[in-house]
Amino acid sequence: MLLALDTATSTASVALYHLESHQLLGELTWQARRRQTQDLMPALQDLLRLLGSAAQEVTALAVTTGPGSFTGVRIAVSAAKGLALGLERPPAVVGIPTLSVTAAPFLELAAAHVGVRICAAIQAGRGRYNWAWFASHDLLQRPTGEEHHAGTVAEFVAHLAEHNSAVWLAGELGADLHAAVADMPHVRSVDAITSLRRASQLARLAALHLAAGHNDAIESLQPLYLRNPA
Repeated sequence: MLLALDTATSTASVALYHLESHQLLGELTWQARRRQTQDLMPALQDLLRLLGSAAQEVTALAVTTGPGSFTGVRIAVSAAKGLALGLERPPAVVGIPTLSVTAAPFLELAAAHVGVRICAAIQAGRGRYNWAWFASHDLLQRPTGEEHHAGTVAEFVAHLAEHNSAVWLAGELGADLHAAVADMPHVRSVDAITSLRRASQLARLAALHLAAGHNDAIESLQPLYLRNPA
């Protein structure tokens, strides 16, 4: 059984996934605001209770590594390390960038549309955004820190303007960004509900990575930060 943890932003989520049957067993997703520290472990306990499962049944862990809020990213990574130490057998571990999870629901859909690229984004506070680009259909993309971008709305829009091909813009997008891209015909803001980052997507990606032989070391699992915390 794989446990997925995501507290990188105000959207927090936990999920349990059966690796052998490739089945999502359960998921809890909520707006944690700044309560990830208080909410994460009770949410995990609630999920285990609802499913009649025990923590010792977990054989793999998946966690979003960032970008995101400084505290939010650290909470899930620290929880994963603590859980790994507490399990009887060392679990398989996969760390996946936040924006890879954001982009995942659209990658296979975009493959049916020639020339479409996915740009996944999250709000970084103070009118800034983090974003990264994804080619369609490749669910195993894990952008490096150098492949992520950070900037103001104006800088983000200027970056989008450099791309002439069709762009699907996904993620936690504010009214400021929606307004800024409204007159850009090649940019389409995809459905906000579908863009909601969920631990079920993280779990699915982690299962694919494990099947491909990508197993990270829990000792070296580190948050991905694009700038120093304010």
